[in-house]
Amino acid sequence: MATHSAPEQIRQVLERAVARLCPDWLQSSRDDLIQTAMLRILEKHGSGEENRPVNSSYLYKTAHSVMIDEIRRVQRRGETPLETAPGAKESDTENPYQATVGESISAALRICLSRLARSRRLGVTLYLQGHRVPEVAQLLGWQSKQADNSVYRGLSDLRRCLKGRGFEPA
Repeated sequence: MATHSAPEQIRQVLERAVARLCPDWLQSSRDDLIQTAMLRILEKHGSGEENRPVNSSYLYKTAHSVMIDEIRRVQRRGETPLETAPGAKESDTENPYQATVGESISAALRICLSRLARSRRLGVTLYLQGHRVPEVAQLLGWQSKQADNSVYRGLSDLRRCLKGRGFEPA
């Protein structure tokens, strides 16, 4: 198994991994994904002079993890690319049923969020925007345990409220 220590070598392996793993609809974010993976590796292994070598499988796993995180973030935010994928038909992107269901889910979500206690609403809102619990704590100036409790108890309350309105996860 090959090991890599120079940032240029690491970046080349990550570029190949992201090119192989990246779905077509996420191609416009490839450079960002590579950069995020590089940052994760450098944070984990340090960017000091020691330049500890990392093996290719670790680099591929990191690229895969970054890809999955990005896909989840895009899905959580309901983002869609500006350009439609080359193989997609216009009728695929403009489904009236999906638009109506999306609007009703959005309305129920807003109502349920407004009924949460303020601290839970703040934590859950940031979490749903893609922030991890430690980031929520940092952004709100909370202790990590307070952020953890607010986010997860708020999510539980949110699920219960949405279920009461007829929305359950599939």
